[in-house]
Amino acid sequence: MLTKDTHQTDILCGSLTLRFTKNEDQSGVAWQLLPGDRVAETQSPRTLDGIENAVMSAGFKDRPGHKPETCVQLKLRGDHGPNAFAQGRTLRGGHACEALRFESQEIDTEPDGSQHIETVLIGETAGCHYRARFHLHWPVDAPYLTAWTELDNIGDNPLTLELLSSFNLDHLTPFHPGAAPEQIKLHRFRSIWSLEGRHESALLEDLHLERSWGGYGIFCERFGQVGSMPVRGFFPFAAVEDTSAGVFWGAQLAHPGSWQMELFRRRDKVSLSGGLADRELGHWWKTLAPGESFASPKATVATVSGGIEDLCHALLQAQEAAAPVLPGEEALPTIFNEWCSSWGNPTHDYVLETADALAKTRTRYLVIDDGWAERPGDEFQQNGDWKINRKAFPQGLKATCDAVRERGLVPGIWFEFEVCNNGSDAFEQTEHHLERDGLTLQIGSRRFWDFRDPWVVDFLSERLIDLLRDNGFGYLKVDYNETLGIGVDELGADAPGSPGEGLRQHLEGVQNFFRKIRSELPDLLIENCSSGGHRLEPSMQALCAMGSFSDAHETVEIPIISANLQQLILPRQCQVWAVIKDTEDLQRIRYSLASTFLGRMCVSGDVKNMNPEQFAELQAAQAVYEQATPAIRQGRSHIHRQLSKSWRTPKGWQAVVREGKGVSANQLLIVLHRFAEAASEIEIPLPTGDWKITNSFNPCESSHLADSRISFKHKGEYTGHVYLLEKA
Repeated sequence: MLTKDTHQTDILCGSLTLRFTKNEDQSGVAWQLLPGDRVAETQSPRTLDGIENAVMSAGFKDRPGHKPETCVQLKLRGDHGPNAFAQGRTLRGGHACEALRFESQEIDTEPDGSQHIETVLIGETAGCHYRARFHLHWPVDAPYLTAWTELDNIGDNPLTLELLSSFNLDHLTPFHPGAAPEQIKLHRFRSIWSLEGRHESALLEDLHLERSWGGYGIFCERFGQVGSMPVRGFFPFAAVEDTSAGVFWGAQLAHPGSWQMELFRRRDKVSLSGGLADRELGHWWKTLAPGESFASPKATVATVSGGIEDLCHALLQAQEAAAPVLPGEEALPTIFNEWCSSWGNPTHDYVLETADALAKTRTRYLVIDDGWAERPGDEFQQNGDWKINRKAFPQGLKATCDAVRERGLVPGIWFEFEVCNNGSDAFEQTEHHLERDGLTLQIGSRRFWDFRDPWVVDFLSERLIDLLRDNGFGYLKVDYNETLGIGVDELGADAPGSPGEGLRQHLEGVQNFFRKIRSELPDLLIENCSSGGHRLEPSMQALCAMGSFSDAHETVEIPIISANLQQLILPRQCQVWAVIKDTEDLQRIRYSLASTFLGRMCVSGDVKNMNPEQFAELQAAQAVYEQATPAIRQGRSHIHRQLSKSWRTPKGWQAVVREGKGVSANQLLIVLHRFAEAASEIEIPLPTGDWKITNSFNPCESSHLADSRISFKHKGEYTGHVYLLEKA
């Protein structure tokens, strides 16, 4: 434990080692995270003596190669910002941060062995007196920690935060005394609508973050997302790799709004920090009165010796703990959503015809999508009032739900309850809508309820929660199809205030409404959808049973996107669609159905019009899927690819090997997709063991197992194949 008399301490948390270092003047409390079995390999930073560059002026000689960056990064209004060309690129490292001094560190060990480490720092600048409390929580045996920061105003004057980090990992890389040229990479996952999860990596030199000759300039790669769709542009994830040491450090933020990550360099080493998007990126600031406190969003952080898949698997364990499998969901039963057949025009008769067909399958949930509510102008998406469309459902929804349950299915329904559209009465209730600059915020045809307003909560409790309860729904699909951008007026501010803080307050209210739904309807399954995958971040996933993987419902890139997401969200929480058309051939149907083995199976399309051969393919896929659920529910994934850059017109092949864990430790699931110009023979490695094939869906023309490898031979393009293996 760090004290005022010690300048470095190592704290052991299972396989992880936490290293805290501070200067003799009690400043610069830096935090490192190390794989426990690699600590002996770490090296101290070098001191520059002018030998490296003979033309160094005297001012750049005899300088340390690394200046520790404190575990808390913050910026206060009125303090001196960082120099060295930092303005406009980062708010890190300003005087409020430099003024922090170590106060104390406490370690609280829980009865099960879990540990909570709190590091307290005190600062005073610009007339403000403040205390920063950096928290790290390690659940026993976990390969990760949860990190967050609380800031307390302990002075007599208000203070305004413009940056507060959730974490700051320093001294990357510790396995090299200097700048480690051409050795350090940044990894992140990009995301756009219907093409989610593209992994990219780049050397620091490619990002133009190479150390300057004098080590003077501040270099920063700040990236993130601004608005209410947290997975729009990037997933809230970042990782740093030391390619020579074979070590990764990474973090995943849990926040439904604007966020940022920063890879920061000043001299040799780099630091990785993240949290709320700051004033410059996210238009966020927050004023704390004397005695008030503010806590940052939580982040999961980890380090591994290995590859990017090992790091992602470690981070995913936090999502596993935050979102336990709900009772009755252990078998991951199939969902059917009627959207890709009625296309927004469901009726009572259509739903029951579909239910009659699904009653012959292993499907549990039948979800009625958009179109069940009145549209005053009879136009697409005129929602907000949530009154039952009596033309489509003349007896109301309860009659439909009762009839669906009589057929052995659980009825579900779609809502986009955070918005209201032009044409609805709700659209005119502007006193309850979000504002920006004192004006009602409208984006396209949407206005937005203000979830800080008790009237809104009461209105939607009646229109949504009561409707779900009174009609017997067991499943709720929550859609959200527009982002709020830079934010909204801050609640309680004398003027519009901080748009970013207004956004944070509003989204806190949205998540509280999700909690209210779960509290009042504990058996309800909730699906997290936001134009597909725009809300696939940990805090939203923890509130829901699953999330929609994408809006790429009918396209050939579905297996590629689904495989990407196995590194970022739990497969059991990743709802993957197979849209079946009665006009499609069996090969295309098999390709789609095989994709659903990469997550939670959801079927849509013309099931009531399928011919017997097509229907038999659905039944066969569901039978194999039911056997595969233990590995889907708990395991780790290995992705093997030879894939073109284009996903819309993919060439090559992809195989995902899902290795079961826990009760499924002896099970292996392989999902193989062949795209255009795929090799006729494909070979992939398997985890060590004596494996045998026990079942398959649409097997290849031939397969061969030998020496922990499996090979497949097949002809044709755009084919999907599934294999189940067990240890012999």
